[in-house]
This record gives sequence, C-alpha cells and structure tokens, in this order.
Amino acid sequence: MSIKKNNTELSYMILITVIAALGGTLFGYDQGVISGALNFFSAHFKLSQATVGFVSGVLALGAMAGCLLAGFASDRLGRKKIMLCAGISFTLSSLILAISPSVEILIVGRILSGVAIGMASTIVPLYISEVAPAKIRGTLVSANQLAFAIGMTSVFIVNAIIANTHSIGFNVLLGWRFMFASGMVPAVIFFGLSFIIPESPRFLIKIGKDAQALSILTRINGDEIAKKESLEIKKSISSSKKGLISELAAPGIRYAFLIAILAAVFQQLTGTIAVGYYAPTIFKMTGVGINASLIETIGIGVVKIIFVAIFMFYIDKIGRKKLLRNGAYAMVVALLFLSFLFHLGKFNNVIDILILLGVLAHTAAYELSWGGGAWVILSEIFPTSIRGRALSFSSMAMFLTSYFVTQFFPIMLSKIGASLTFGIFALFCVLMGLFASIILPETTGKSLEQIELDFKVKGMN
Repeated sequence: MSIKKNNTELSYMILITVIAALGGTLFGYDQGVISGALNFFSAHFKLSQATVGFVSGVLALGAMAGCLLAGFASDRLGRKKIMLCAGISFTLSSLILAISPSVEILIVGRILSGVAIGMASTIVPLYISEVAPAKIRGTLVSANQLAFAIGMTSVFIVNAIIANTHSIGFNVLLGWRFMFASGMVPAVIFFGLSFIIPESPRFLIKIGKDAQALSILTRINGDEIAKKESLEIKKSISSSKKGLISELAAPGIRYAFLIAILAAVFQQLTGTIAVGYYAPTIFKMTGVGINASLIETIGIGVVKIIFVAIFMFYIDKIGRKKLLRNGAYAMVVALLFLSFLFHLGKFNNVIDILILLGVLAHTAAYELSWGGGAWVILSEIFPTSIRGRALSFSSMAMFLTSYFVTQFFPIMLSKIGASLTFGIFALFCVLMGLFASIILPETTGKSLEQIELDFKVKGMN
C-alpha cells in the first residue's frame, strides 16, 4: 500500500514538473531558432554585422524586463498565473517574428520573445523548487534544463529541415519566417497545459490559504511530511515580514544574493550562449556551407540532451559544488583546445571535425554543470517571502551578461579572431572553478527552509 501511495505521489510530481518544464522547452526553442534564421533574415533585410549582433542580443534586454515582471508579479499574484502569461507572450512573439515586414518589427518580436523567456526562466525553476521534495529537488529543477535542451534541439532540427529542403533564395525570402512561426505550436501547448497544474503551496501559505496548500503538499509528499513541511514554511514566512530591500540587506540573505548574482553572471561567461547562437557561423569559418553547418548544430542539441540527463541523475547524488567545479575546469580544457585549433588558421576536414568535437566537449561540460546547476542554485537560496523578486534580480544579471556576450561575440570574432575569443572565455571558466570550490555553499538534500536558516546563521558569524 505504501509503495503504491509513493508511486502515486511521484507520478503526480513528475506530471507537474513535465508541464512546468514546457516553459523551459519554449525558452530553448525561442533562444535556438535564431541560429538557423540568422543568416537568412540578415540577407533578407541586408543587415550590417553590428545590427545582426543587436537583433541577436536584444532578446536578453526583453528577458531582463520579463524577469522583473515575473519576479514581482509572482510574489503578488502567484506562480501559476505568470506561467500562463508566459505562454501567451511566447505565442504572440512567434507570430510577430514570422510576419515581420521590417527589421524594426523583427526587433519588437525579439524583445517580446525575450520578455516571455525572462518570465519562463524565472518562474519555472522557482515553481518546481517550491513543489519538489528536498531529496529530488535538484533533479526535478534540472528538468527545466533538459526541457531547454529538447526545445533547442527541436528547433535546430526544424531549422535544418527547412534550410535543406528549400533553395537559399526561398529561405532568404520565406524560410526564416517558417522557422519563427513553428514556435507557436509548443507555446499554445504550454499555455493550455498550465491550467492543469496547482499553485505553489509555499505561495498559498504566504497568502493565507493553508488548507489548500496542505492538500497539495499531501498529494506530493504524503500526510506526515506534508504537515511537517507546512509548519516549517509557516515559520519561515512569519519570520520574514520585512520589505524586499531590508530583507536583501540582512547579512545572511545579502550573502545569498551575492552568490546568486555571481552564479548567474558566470553561467553566461562560459561562452555557451555565444556558441549556441553562432554555431553555424563558427562552423562556416571552417569552410562548410550554411546548410551543412546547420546539420552540425543539431549535434550540439543532441549532446545537450544526453548530458543534461546525466546531470539530472547525479545532481542530488554528487552535489552542486563538485559538479560546478569540475564542469568549469572541463570547459577550460575544451575552450583552450578550440583556441588552439583556430590559432592554426588551417581548415580541412580533419580540423573541421576536431572543432566540432571541441564545441561538443564544451557543450557536454556545460550541461553537466553550469547549464542546470546555476538555475538550481538560484531557485533554492532565497526565502519564500521574497523568492520571486530576488530570483528576478539574479535572472536579470544573467540576461544582462547574455546581452553583452551575444552583442560582442560576432564583433570579437571579426576583430580579434576566434582563437583569442575562446581563450578569454577559458579564463572566465577558471574563475568559475575557483568560485565553486571556495565560495559556493552546498545545498544538496536540504529543504528550502533549512537552506534559508543556514544562510541566516552564516550571516550572523
């Protein structure tokens, strides 16, 4: 009877996680679609290199606004409503991008897509962390990163199919529009399924709906754990009645906020966002054609899925610190390898394969560590009373860094070359490894309330 009950609870938890993580799928889909559409709409609108960088990077500016909106609104209106709003925004942005008559409208669509991404990237890991049992929280929050990888791989495949089944002339005229329009399908599915999931029990307790929260916690954890967790959540919320600024200024929370900002910024300084956006451009530098480079890009997506799945298996076994430290140093090796290959300046089939392997190795190391690990850290180190708003600030820092990386990466490639560019990212990864080893606390296996208490105790010392 107990085994059957546990299976029912786990099945319900998996259902909630899968639906919520569809927001991560859309995040990956909308972020990855640019890699296939970029060369075609650039030719269509005759864009300069600087404008290409802006159109790519402006997504991050919209995402910053989406982070703020999601963070503050979710602490007032609830987590579920923000997921519904994100679904609507994803749908509208895909439509606008597909029918853009000018580069100005294209930029508007990219900004709205960024808003949707900011909302989803903030609210999905936050929501999953608040409903997930402590012992498997890392695994379930990481489902968002797996969904991201699936979304990105899916759009890489869609891009490659459209590009390889039509002429370059067709793709410059219409192909890129079909690439953007395809995002409406998963967006509508996410919006519809978001009605099924329950509100976060921690938010419900925060607004005084204790009975409803206990019912959800019981369905997830069983009677005994639900009652205990409900009492811990109430105690945590009752001790956090300060305003946002005064709460963030408290010694323990101030330290948690610093950890979150650094983790968010470092995740983007791995160089993975630049590789993801400009993978076809990187592969084209080796001499392969546009369509072949799009096919090679699919390999990046497949590697993402495989290694995120491995990460999900180990995150609650090995722990956050060790995975993030080892992943950072592994990326150093991959980036220095790429730097060396581009430094040679001689491209042939062998070098092309080695560059592809270097990019895939970097991607694997990222997905085994910082890809999902940063989001897990961000989602679990803030008190329930300010979690949405505090997470929105750290998410904003992530997307601001993303903006600068995507804005300047193509300029760096053209001005200082790929070799030095990858070398700079390797240096950042060294700093990330030191951060994970020395500064980052271990949160594996602890309840959100225990993590909050640990930071408060640390702040008193």
